[in-house]
Amino acid sequence: MSKQISGFTFIKNGLTLGYPILESVQSIDPICDEVIINVGFDREDLTGDDGTYEYLRDHLKGDRYKFLKSHWDPKMKTAGLILSQQTNIALAECQGKYCQYIQGDECVHEDDLNSILDGVKQMESEDHIHGLIFNYLHFYGNVDTYKFIRSMYRREVRLIKNGLGIKSWLDAQGFRHANDTKINARLIKARIFHYGWARAEKVMDQKVKAFDTLYHGKALSDSEFKYRRDFGLRAFKDTHPKVMEHWIETNKNPIDLMSLPMSWDKKVPGLWISEVVENLTGYRIGEYKNYRKV
Repeated sequence: MSKQISGFTFIKNGLTLGYPILESVQSIDPICDEVIINVGFDREDLTGDDGTYEYLRDHLKGDRYKFLKSHWDPKMKTAGLILSQQTNIALAECQGKYCQYIQGDECVHEDDLNSILDGVKQMESEDHIHGLIFNYLHFYGNVDTYKFIRSMYRREVRLIKNGLGIKSWLDAQGFRHANDTKINARLIKARIFHYGWARAEKVMDQKVKAFDTLYHGKALSDSEFKYRRDFGLRAFKDTHPKVMEHWIETNKNPIDLMSLPMSWDKKVPGLWISEVVENLTGYRIGEYKNYRKV
Protein backbone atom coordinates (compact mmCIF):
# COMPACT_ATOMS: atom_id res chain seq x y z
CA MET A 1 0.00 0.00 0.00
CA SER A 2 1.34 3.44 -0.91
CA LYS A 3 2.33 5.83 1.85
CA GLN A 4 -0.02 8.73 2.59
CA ILE A 5 1.92 10.92 5.06
CA SER A 6 5.68 11.08 5.52
CA GLY A 7 7.08 12.81 8.59
CA PHE A 8 10.46 14.49 8.25
CA THR A 9 12.90 16.39 10.43
CA PHE A 10 16.56 17.21 10.94
CA ILE A 11 18.74 17.67 14.02
CA LYS A 12 22.34 18.28 15.03
CA ASN A 13 23.78 18.10 18.56
CA GLY A 14 20.28 17.57 19.89
CA LEU A 15 21.45 16.20 23.23
CA THR A 16 24.04 18.89 23.91
CA LEU A 17 21.64 21.70 23.07
CA GLY A 18 18.68 20.27 24.96
CA TYR A 19 16.34 19.64 22.04
CA PRO A 20 13.21 17.52 22.63
CA ILE A 21 13.86 15.84 19.28
CA LEU A 22 12.60 12.42 20.36
CA GLU A 23 9.37 13.96 21.58
CA SER A 24 9.05 15.98 18.37
CA VAL A 25 9.11 12.81 16.28
CA GLN A 26 6.76 10.99 18.65
CA SER A 27 4.24 13.84 18.44
CA ILE A 28 3.69 13.38 14.69
CA ASP A 29 4.26 9.62 14.65
CA PRO A 30 0.57 8.59 14.97
CA ILE A 31 -0.37 10.22 11.63
CA CYS A 32 2.73 9.17 9.68
CA ASP A 33 3.37 6.04 7.62
CA GLU A 34 7.11 6.76 7.76
CA VAL A 35 9.40 9.30 9.42
CA ILE A 36 12.64 10.53 7.87
CA ILE A 37 15.20 11.74 10.45
CA ASN A 38 18.31 13.52 9.18
CA VAL A 39 21.07 13.76 11.81
CA GLY A 40 23.91 16.20 11.23
CA PHE A 41 27.65 15.62 11.76
CA ASP A 42 30.63 17.96 11.78
CA ARG A 43 33.03 15.54 10.10
CA GLU A 44 32.90 14.60 6.44
CA ASP A 45 33.25 10.91 7.35
CA LEU A 46 29.96 11.25 9.30
CA THR A 47 31.36 10.35 12.71
CA GLY A 48 31.67 12.16 16.00
CA ASP A 49 28.27 13.61 16.82
CA ASP A 50 27.18 14.17 20.43
CA GLY A 51 25.29 10.88 20.63
CA THR A 52 22.05 12.14 19.13
CA TYR A 53 22.09 9.63 16.27
CA GLU A 54 22.42 6.56 18.51
CA TYR A 55 19.97 8.02 21.05
CA LEU A 56 17.26 8.30 18.41
CA ARG A 57 18.08 4.90 16.90
CA ASP A 58 17.76 3.34 20.36
CA HIS A 59 14.35 4.88 21.00
CA LEU A 60 12.77 4.83 17.54
CA LYS A 61 12.80 1.26 16.29
CA GLY A 62 11.12 -0.25 13.27
CA ASP A 63 11.11 -0.06 9.50
CA ARG A 64 8.89 3.03 9.49
CA TYR A 65 11.85 5.16 10.65
CA LYS A 66 14.52 6.05 8.13
CA PHE A 67 17.71 7.57 9.53
CA LEU A 68 20.09 9.68 7.49
CA LYS A 69 23.56 11.01 8.29
CA SER A 70 24.58 14.33 6.80
CA HIS A 71 27.70 16.49 6.92
CA TRP A 72 27.16 20.14 7.93
CA ASP A 73 29.41 22.12 5.62
CA PRO A 74 31.28 24.68 7.79
CA LYS A 75 31.39 27.03 4.78
CA MET A 76 27.62 27.55 4.98
CA LYS A 77 27.59 30.19 7.69
CA THR A 78 25.20 32.85 6.41
CA ALA A 79 21.47 33.45 6.87
CA GLY A 80 20.89 30.01 8.36
CA LEU A 81 20.85 28.49 4.86
CA ILE A 82 22.23 25.18 6.10
CA LEU A 83 18.96 24.67 7.98
CA SER A 84 16.89 24.57 4.78
CA GLN A 85 19.57 22.48 3.10
CA GLN A 86 19.34 19.86 5.83
CA THR A 87 15.55 19.98 5.80
CA ASN A 88 15.53 19.40 2.05
CA ILE A 89 17.82 16.38 2.41
CA ALA A 90 15.16 14.76 4.60
CA LEU A 91 12.29 15.96 2.39
CA ALA A 92 13.88 14.37 -0.69
CA GLU A 93 13.58 10.95 0.95
CA CYS A 94 9.85 11.25 1.70
CA GLN A 95 7.70 8.75 -0.20
CA GLY A 96 4.30 9.92 1.02
CA LYS A 97 1.73 11.93 -0.89
CA TYR A 98 1.89 14.49 1.93
CA CYS A 99 4.84 15.51 4.10
CA GLN A 100 4.48 16.52 7.75
CA TYR A 101 7.43 18.62 8.90
CA ILE A 102 8.53 19.06 12.50
CA GLN A 103 11.65 20.76 13.81
CA GLY A 104 13.62 19.43 16.74
CA ASP A 105 12.23 21.92 19.25
CA GLU A 106 8.60 21.67 18.09
CA CYS A 107 5.74 19.38 19.10
CA VAL A 108 2.18 18.74 17.93
CA HIS A 109 -0.52 18.24 20.58
CA GLU A 110 -2.36 14.93 20.42
CA ASP A 111 -5.65 16.86 20.49
CA ASP A 112 -4.74 18.42 17.13
CA LEU A 113 -3.92 15.28 15.14
CA ASN A 114 -7.45 14.89 13.83
CA SER A 115 -7.40 18.50 12.64
CA ILE A 116 -4.31 17.70 10.57
CA LEU A 117 -5.91 14.58 9.10
CA ASP A 118 -9.08 16.53 8.30
CA GLY A 119 -6.94 19.13 6.53
CA VAL A 120 -5.22 16.43 4.48
CA LYS A 121 -8.56 14.86 3.58
CA GLN A 122 -9.85 18.20 2.35
CA MET A 123 -6.70 18.74 0.27
CA GLU A 124 -7.38 15.49 -1.61
CA SER A 125 -9.87 17.26 -3.86
CA GLU A 126 -8.13 20.65 -3.96
CA ASP A 127 -5.27 20.82 -6.42
CA HIS A 128 -4.78 24.54 -5.73
CA ILE A 129 -3.96 23.98 -2.03
CA HIS A 130 -0.34 22.99 -1.50
CA GLY A 131 0.09 23.11 2.27
CA LEU A 132 -1.46 23.49 5.72
CA ILE A 133 -0.75 26.38 8.07
CA PHE A 134 -0.37 25.73 11.80
CA ASN A 135 -0.76 28.16 14.70
CA TYR A 136 2.29 28.70 16.92
CA LEU A 137 2.91 28.90 20.64
CA HIS A 138 6.43 30.19 21.35
CA PHE A 139 7.38 29.32 24.93
CA TYR A 140 9.90 31.62 26.53
CA GLY A 141 11.94 31.14 29.71
CA ASN A 142 9.90 28.15 30.81
CA VAL A 143 6.89 26.13 29.70
CA ASP A 144 4.46 28.26 31.72
CA THR A 145 5.08 31.43 29.69
CA TYR A 146 4.83 32.16 25.99
CA LYS A 147 5.69 35.19 23.90
CA PHE A 148 3.02 36.70 21.66
CA ILE A 149 4.35 39.68 19.75
CA ARG A 150 4.68 40.80 16.15
CA SER A 151 8.31 39.72 15.89
CA MET A 152 7.42 36.09 16.69
CA TYR A 153 5.66 34.42 13.76
CA ARG A 154 2.21 33.27 14.83
CA ARG A 155 1.62 30.87 11.93
CA GLU A 156 3.64 28.81 9.46
CA VAL A 157 3.29 25.94 7.00
CA ARG A 158 4.15 22.55 8.46
CA LEU A 159 2.50 20.12 6.04
CA ILE A 160 2.96 20.16 2.26
CA LYS A 161 1.99 18.14 -0.78
CA ASN A 162 4.79 16.01 -2.15
CA GLY A 163 5.87 15.85 -5.77
CA LEU A 164 5.31 19.53 -6.59
CA GLY A 165 8.91 20.67 -6.19
CA ILE A 166 8.14 22.48 -2.93
CA LYS A 167 11.27 23.11 -0.88
CA SER A 168 12.33 24.38 2.51
CA TRP A 169 13.33 28.01 2.10
CA LEU A 170 16.17 30.15 3.54
CA ASP A 171 16.52 29.35 7.26
CA ALA A 172 13.83 26.64 7.16
CA GLN A 173 11.06 28.67 8.76
CA GLY A 174 8.71 27.83 5.88
CA PHE A 175 8.37 26.46 2.35
CA ARG A 176 8.32 27.86 -1.20
CA HIS A 177 7.92 26.56 -4.73
CA ALA A 178 11.08 25.69 -6.66
CA ASN A 179 11.08 29.17 -8.21
CA ASP A 180 10.90 30.77 -4.72
CA THR A 181 7.27 31.87 -5.06
CA LYS A 182 4.87 31.41 -2.15
CA ILE A 183 2.68 28.32 -1.94
CA ASN A 184 -1.10 28.32 -1.46
CA ALA A 185 -1.96 27.06 2.01
CA ARG A 186 -4.98 26.73 4.29
CA LEU A 187 -5.01 27.58 7.99
CA ILE A 188 -6.12 24.75 10.29
CA LYS A 189 -6.70 24.65 14.05
CA ALA A 190 -3.62 22.54 14.78
CA ARG A 191 -0.89 24.09 16.91
CA ILE A 192 2.89 23.88 16.96
CA PHE A 193 4.28 24.01 20.49
CA HIS A 194 7.69 25.63 20.10
CA TYR A 195 10.10 25.00 23.00
CA GLY A 196 13.17 26.57 21.44
CA TRP A 197 13.37 29.34 24.06
CA ALA A 198 12.21 27.32 27.06
CA ARG A 199 15.50 25.81 28.16
CA ALA A 200 17.83 26.62 31.04
CA GLU A 201 20.00 29.71 30.54
CA LYS A 202 23.24 27.71 30.32
CA VAL A 203 21.83 25.54 27.55
CA MET A 204 20.32 28.54 25.81
CA ASP A 205 23.72 30.24 25.89
CA GLN A 206 25.18 27.32 23.91
CA LYS A 207 22.26 27.35 21.47
CA VAL A 208 22.43 31.11 20.85
CA LYS A 209 26.15 30.99 20.15
CA ALA A 210 25.72 27.96 17.87
CA PHE A 211 23.01 29.74 15.86
CA ASP A 212 25.05 32.94 15.68
CA THR A 213 27.63 30.83 13.87
CA LEU A 214 25.03 29.49 11.43
CA TYR A 215 23.72 32.96 10.62
CA HIS A 216 26.80 35.17 10.97
CA GLY A 217 29.81 32.86 10.92
CA LYS A 218 30.72 33.55 14.55
CA ALA A 219 29.25 34.19 17.99
CA LEU A 220 28.12 37.81 18.24
CA SER A 221 28.63 38.17 21.98
CA ASP A 222 30.91 36.78 24.67
CA SER A 223 28.42 37.52 27.43
CA GLU A 224 26.23 34.75 28.82
CA PHE A 225 22.62 34.51 27.75
CA LYS A 226 20.09 35.81 30.28
CA TYR A 227 16.32 35.80 30.04
CA ARG A 228 14.51 39.13 30.31
CA ARG A 229 10.93 40.08 31.00
CA ASP A 230 10.10 41.38 27.55
CA PHE A 231 6.88 42.92 26.31
CA GLY A 232 4.35 40.38 25.05
CA LEU A 233 4.81 37.60 27.62
CA ARG A 234 1.66 35.72 28.58
CA ALA A 235 0.90 32.95 31.06
CA PHE A 236 0.16 29.55 29.52
CA LYS A 237 -2.76 27.82 31.24
CA ASP A 238 -3.56 25.01 28.79
CA THR A 239 -2.08 21.51 28.56
CA HIS A 240 1.17 20.50 26.88
CA PRO A 241 1.48 17.50 24.54
CA LYS A 242 1.61 14.27 26.57
CA VAL A 243 4.84 13.22 24.87
CA MET A 244 6.52 16.26 26.45
CA GLU A 245 5.82 15.26 30.07
CA HIS A 246 9.23 13.68 30.73
CA TRP A 247 11.18 16.42 28.91
CA ILE A 248 9.34 19.12 30.83
CA GLU A 249 9.97 17.38 34.14
CA THR A 250 13.70 16.92 33.49
CA ASN A 251 14.22 20.38 31.96
CA LYS A 252 12.30 22.48 34.43
CA ASN A 253 13.52 26.05 34.45
CA PRO A 254 12.68 27.67 37.80
CA ILE A 255 13.02 31.23 36.53
CA ASP A 256 9.95 33.41 37.18
CA LEU A 257 10.03 35.92 34.34
CA MET A 258 7.04 37.84 35.64
CA SER A 259 8.94 38.72 38.81
CA LEU A 260 11.69 40.44 36.81
CA PRO A 261 11.56 44.17 36.02
CA MET A 262 10.04 44.90 32.62
CA SER A 263 12.61 45.35 29.86
CA TRP A 264 11.71 48.49 27.89
CA ASP A 265 13.09 49.71 24.58
CA LYS A 266 11.99 51.96 21.74
CA LYS A 267 10.07 49.14 20.03
CA VAL A 268 7.59 48.67 22.89
CA PRO A 269 5.10 51.45 21.92
CA GLY A 270 4.80 50.03 18.39
CA LEU A 271 4.41 46.50 19.71
CA TRP A 272 1.71 47.67 22.11
CA ILE A 273 -0.25 49.37 19.31
CA SER A 274 0.08 46.27 17.15
CA GLU A 275 -1.22 44.06 19.95
CA VAL A 276 -4.24 46.31 20.56
CA VAL A 277 -5.14 46.24 16.87
CA GLU A 278 -4.69 42.47 16.69
CA ASN A 279 -6.82 41.86 19.78
CA LEU A 280 -9.61 44.01 18.35
CA THR A 281 -9.52 42.90 14.72
CA GLY A 282 -7.39 39.76 14.38
CA TYR A 283 -5.14 41.66 11.95
CA ARG A 284 -1.42 41.78 12.74
CA ILE A 285 0.30 44.94 11.50
CA GLY A 286 3.31 44.24 9.28
CA GLU A 287 2.98 40.48 9.59
CA TYR A 288 5.41 38.52 7.42
CA LYS A 289 3.73 35.60 5.68
CA ASN A 290 5.80 32.96 3.98
CA TYR A 291 2.73 31.65 2.13
CA ARG A 292 -0.49 32.68 0.40
CA LYS A 293 -3.34 32.01 2.81
CA VAL A 294 -6.33 30.64 0.90
